[in-house]
Amino acid sequence: MVLSETGDPGRRERKLQQQRDHLADTAWGLFEAEGFEAVTMERIAELADVSKVTLYRYFPVKEALLRHRFHRELWQAWPALQQELTGFPAGRARLLHFLERHAAWCESRRPFLLPYVLFRMSDVLRPEAGRERSGMDRLIGEIIAQGQAAGAFRSDIAAPILTMHFQFAHLAVMLRWLTMDGLSLIGELGQMLDLFCNGMRSPA
Repeated sequence: MVLSETGDPGRRERKLQQQRDHLADTAWGLFEAEGFEAVTMERIAELADVSKVTLYRYFPVKEALLRHRFHRELWQAWPALQQELTGFPAGRARLLHFLERHAAWCESRRPFLLPYVLFRMSDVLRPEAGRERSGMDRLIGEIIAQGQAAGAFRSDIAAPILTMHFQFAHLAVMLRWLTMDGLSLIGELGQMLDLFCNGMRSPA
């Protein structure tokens, strides 16, 4: 994002962001009303009152519209969640509360999450400059670093490394939940958190 001397996005970048938001919000309304698979890029362009060329310039595929919408929701929710997390002890309790909130959001977006997750998996193959990151690695990394500072998590492994392993474990849970019926997401995430925090040793 281009920033002005005051630290705010420049006027051109604000206009681009407004257009991206408009296109993503238009697409989201259609996805909710008609289903993700049924909606075409042509339909989105028509309802957004832009040419197909303009739409494809901003978002080459439907999944990119989902990504933009979901990432914006995450960025908007994070400040309030940060404040909530201060009410929990640093360490496992904060991670658990984060996962509980995350699970509730995922439940509300489940019909759209599998195409989003698969698209994000392909996104890691793009050059770093071409990715639109969710920021979830930063959020989890912050919680893990707080746990390390409080002595709740081991500190001989750097927080970014622990964050990477946590994200891969989280991805495995998400794929399992999205492709199998009858699973409780918060139950699966809680089990993953226990394994992450306590390892594979037998419970005492």
